[in-house]
Amino acid sequence: MKLPRRNFLHLVAGAAALPVVSRIAWAQTYPTRPVRIVVPFAPGGVNDITARLIGQWLSERLGQQFIIENRPGGGGNIGIEAVVRSPADGYTLLVVGTTAAINATLFEKLNYNFIRDIAPVASIHRVPHVMQVNPSLPVATVPEFIAYAKANPGKISMGSGGNGSPAHVIGELFKMITGVNLTHVPYRSAGPAITDLLGGQIQVTFTDMAASIEYIRAGRLRALAVTTAMRSEALPDIPTVSDFVPGFEGSQWVGVHAPKNTPSGFIDKLNVEINAGLADARLKARFADLGGTVLPGSPAEFGKLIADDTEKWGKVIRTANIKVE
Repeated sequence: MKLPRRNFLHLVAGAAALPVVSRIAWAQTYPTRPVRIVVPFAPGGVNDITARLIGQWLSERLGQQFIIENRPGGGGNIGIEAVVRSPADGYTLLVVGTTAAINATLFEKLNYNFIRDIAPVASIHRVPHVMQVNPSLPVATVPEFIAYAKANPGKISMGSGGNGSPAHVIGELFKMITGVNLTHVPYRSAGPAITDLLGGQIQVTFTDMAASIEYIRAGRLRALAVTTAMRSEALPDIPTVSDFVPGFEGSQWVGVHAPKNTPSGFIDKLNVEINAGLADARLKARFADLGGTVLPGSPAEFGKLIADDTEKWGKVIRTANIKVE
């Protein structure tokens, strides 16, 4: 039987629309079972705390458990690769930040390409680092520190949470722009670096605010500046490095990612729900407690941030010749 042309075209159009309709319906019902959020670091750090806050929010909004799984090791690479190798079905997510952009250059051989193999879902917040000194150092401002460092080249020790850590590359960026000579002392994490800064074994760090804010408030450490372009709500009286060093910006961001080829409907739904959380006063306050500023936006905007930071920190790592331990 030969169909009239008009009927035939209607059938073709209807058939073509079916996959779109089914994908929309599929996304509307997602998730139908618990979702795993991989954090490629040990519990307690900024990535882990971020994942738990956003996971709880998504559990309440979407009616399924978002379960945190810590997969530390390899500077974050073990957990990231585990997500890259996971099914792209929306049931495995990754919470990681600036470390992923740094690792792209820091490690010569990776079994994945972060930009190629991971889909950005949503940026969550930007976390400032603090340029802070032991109070015994005779400086109270960034210009005074620069002058003192230039008068004492190589005699000031700069601690960080390890070679290639965000605190290290931010410190190297400061050295590059200002021309000061600081001696880098890597630690296994930010905690021991702060301990030695308190004890006077090292003189300066650029660690994230969460690691040291209580010591700053108690007067046991002297904050010279925050490393973000804008002042932090958590330390509103502390200037930015860029107030004295034009163009300087060095901070961490944290966001949610998924394996490449995860259905776009799932990613868009997660993005909408996460942005709703970032607009919630209660959740915003929790991120502010970490010193963070919420960073809402689309997956495409988050992808651009990742690409830009990968290029930025790649230049610093190559110029400073930073190698992994």
